[in-house]
Amino acid sequence: MRTDEAPLAGAGSAPADPSPRLYSPDLAPTQKAGRSWGGYNVFTLWANDVHSLGNYAFAIGLFALGMGVWDILGAFVLASVFLFVLLSLSGYMGAKTGVPFPVMSRIAFGVRGAQVPAVIRGGVAIAWFGIQTYLASAVLSALAVAVAPGLASWQDTSVLGLDLLGWASFLVLWLIQVLIVSYGMDVIRKYVAVAAPAVLITFVALAVWMLARVDWSIAMDAGSPFTGVDRWLHILEAAALWVVIYGTFVLNFCDFTRSAKSNRSILLGNLVGIPLNMLFFAGIVVVLSGAQFKLDGKVVTNPADIVQQIPSTWLLALASLSLIVLTVAVNLMANFVAPVYTLVNLFPRKLDFRKAAIVSAVLGLVILPWNLYNSPVVVDYFLGGLGALLGPAFGIVMADYWVLRRTRVHVPHLYSEDPAATYAYRRGVNPRALAALVPSAAVAVVIALVPYFSGIAGFSWFIGALLAGLLYLVLPGRGATPVEDVDGEAIAVPSA
Repeated sequence: MRTDEAPLAGAGSAPADPSPRLYSPDLAPTQKAGRSWGGYNVFTLWANDVHSLGNYAFAIGLFALGMGVWDILGAFVLASVFLFVLLSLSGYMGAKTGVPFPVMSRIAFGVRGAQVPAVIRGGVAIAWFGIQTYLASAVLSALAVAVAPGLASWQDTSVLGLDLLGWASFLVLWLIQVLIVSYGMDVIRKYVAVAAPAVLITFVALAVWMLARVDWSIAMDAGSPFTGVDRWLHILEAAALWVVIYGTFVLNFCDFTRSAKSNRSILLGNLVGIPLNMLFFAGIVVVLSGAQFKLDGKVVTNPADIVQQIPSTWLLALASLSLIVLTVAVNLMANFVAPVYTLVNLFPRKLDFRKAAIVSAVLGLVILPWNLYNSPVVVDYFLGGLGALLGPAFGIVMADYWVLRRTRVHVPHLYSEDPAATYAYRRGVNPRALAALVPSAAVAVVIALVPYFSGIAGFSWFIGALLAGLLYLVLPGRGATPVEDVDGEAIAVPSA
């Protein structure tokens, strides 16, 4: 092992006799000595990720659809409870074993079959990495024109669906993200820790400015608020949809918690970070949407559009830069780390964390994400369909880890191709997991995309996860083998 590899992703030491097709330093269990994520780091993770531009568009959209201020706040309180439970369950696995999601999913899907959920998760992330970078580049382009009006002429020429200024802005942000990720998880941790306070201060200032414009009184709804049973169903559906948005993060949260100092750090960071940041987020949402509606009777679904109304160029520049810093932080956590580990897992002998980061970024560029974003068919059906598959994958992994194995994992066998190893199953694939995944995924996709099921579409992630978990538990197949509970710290051997 090269001595410069471990710091990139917090890699641990090698298990005894690992298969080179299943093991690399970046996939190894993170050792206790290399764990640097404390409760504050988990808190700042949520402080950044909650406040993404896409999340604001979704949440303000609830106001536009007829949900009142108190309904939105209630939905986010309920969503924070759901997410705390799901993320704490998922995060515990990473803290205990120290392995990333592609390796963790081997416990249920097999050392080879685990490529299926990993590729689904990585594919969704690559597409959204490109789209989020494009959204941030649009803010950067608007800022560039505000500061230097002469750059507006760059927008007259288009190449592959994007104007020259858009290309320049996109490539600048693309390169910044590649540089950050190429230095590993610890640099991401430091960036997120610095970005979070700036983001929180910016949105507080933006909310105060909007309140001052409407004499400190906002509209409580946009007209035709829901009532009775319909009201509570919309609150529950909004909370469920918020979990769907975080379905990707719930699935691979162990990519981050594998670097946590302890499970207590995760619980503390989640307990404070999730409800506090979500309620803060909800408060900002209702202020921005209610104040804007009171001003002109319109609901602006993108906070960047509100930022553009700031009369001072320098204040506009500061607010725009904060939005860009925020979007980069969200992208690094939610849409960059997952595909990096997916690619390393696919090609452990050829790719390390840095090389996989570059490949992932190139893929996020060549798909021309601005064209994807401008195509409702692609976003709603292709990416929406892929996203619906994540719930069943989560349900299967959770059922195997918590119910069948009761948190007992033999980590050395996660890297072994020995037919007698715990996770070898049938040639490295667990037929039981695939048999549970296919029908439950089909049900989840149909519910999510077919208009006939629009009334329960918001619950597709939960339905898929529960159905897959139950199928996995009742289907015949090889059960959990009683093995000694061996974590990453115990099985490590000195580095070569």
